[in-house]
Amino acid sequence: MVTPAFPSARQAATVRASRSRAILPEELRAIPWLGRLDAQERQRVVDDLRVVQVEPGELVCRVGRPVTYWFGVIDGLLKMSNDTALGMPITFTGLPPGGWFGEGTVLKREAYRYNIQALRSSLVTGITGDTFHWLLDRSIGFNRYVMMQLNERLGQFIAAREIDRMTSANARVARSLGSLFHPVLYPGVGGLLRITQQELGYLVGMSRQRVNEALQALQAARLIRIEYGGLRVLDLDGLRRYLDPGPAARAAQARSAPRAASSVASISASPCAAPTKPAS
Repeated sequence: MVTPAFPSARQAATVRASRSRAILPEELRAIPWLGRLDAQERQRVVDDLRVVQVEPGELVCRVGRPVTYWFGVIDGLLKMSNDTALGMPITFTGLPPGGWFGEGTVLKREAYRYNIQALRSSLVTGITGDTFHWLLDRSIGFNRYVMMQLNERLGQFIAAREIDRMTSANARVARSLGSLFHPVLYPGVGGLLRITQQELGYLVGMSRQRVNEALQALQAARLIRIEYGGLRVLDLDGLRRYLDPGPAARAAQARSAPRAASSVASISASPCAAPTKPAS
């Protein structure tokens, strides 16, 4: 069966604010910076937070639109992208659970320079720009969190430039996976990233079949383990430093791990596992 084409950002619909709702108490546990606030600050944030279910292909942010919210991912998977002058899509990064994004845009109160699109049904929350700036004016803990975000994001984008210049597909998949297993930017991921080969293909710009081959090589190198509906990291530093060893070394690795290919098949066409509730 032919997989339907994922809608381009230009053709995609933007999620409507009218679909949002107030945040639930159990969803607050998925916000990593909330514990840095005092009682008054926390109450303002809780009153301001909105949550919306974003369907696959829908946009949370669109290039050129004025900034409205500072957003975070409670559950699901988003991608940050833009188009080149020739109309070719460029993916900057994926955004898994626990990730907050767009703080630079909110700080400058400028229009979005990127699209944020859902790769699967996702739960997204956010606070208004006014509340974001109110927190900056009074909360030392919040300022430290935002500074940490900006620093880590800079490092991530520097690494992304290196990934873009790699000619090895296996290395690109490895480095891209390494960027998604980020305990500071994406604390909701933990050790298991719930992702399908098709979704990973959208992030790295490869076919599902080529992603399958890369995952086999990475599992044979004992850097990841394929589990139903996701990938478990075994050696995060190894993923981030991975360089393709070449055909001969890959063949030797494959002989030492003969079951890698059959394990990878478990996520080749199967849907992701059901979304999990934030840990208590």
